[in-house]
Amino acid sequence: MSCQHERRIICAGNRYVPQDDIGPRVFDCLSRRDLPADVCVIDGGLMGLDLLRFVEGARRVVFVDALQGFAPPDLTVVLGHRAALEERPAAYGHDGGLACLLRMLPAVCGEALPEIALVGSEPPAGEDLIEKLADLSLRIAMGAVVQETRS
Repeated sequence: MSCQHERRIICAGNRYVPQDDIGPRVFDCLSRRDLPADVCVIDGGLMGLDLLRFVEGARRVVFVDALQGFAPPDLTVVLGHRAALEERPAAYGHDGGLACLLRMLPAVCGEALPEIALVGSEPPAGEDLIEKLADLSLRIAMGAVVQETRS
């Protein structure tokens, strides 16, 4: 799978593990919608560092994932470019997988680093929260100003 669009939503996680299925469920939700022509939604699954290939050439990338330790369940978390890149791996699940990728982006992309945002929630997530995360991810991908929230 490749994506030539400048705006990308990359949904990470394991759809078979309830504590890690937020990203894949948001992917499923967005896949059922008519999306703007310049937005690509990617099922990042458990690709880890292989997701780097989906970041190159993008103007704006929104990562969607289950997050741990940011806020109580049922609340959304949004981290902007700087905060997402500076977060310590211990703040994420997957033993630092997505956090490691975010930390590597400046070295891989150099000055061509896209705008980055991270959207997620503490599991478990009901269907209403999945819809809210999908809406939020799409708005950010389309250029909405990132309002960082952790509560």
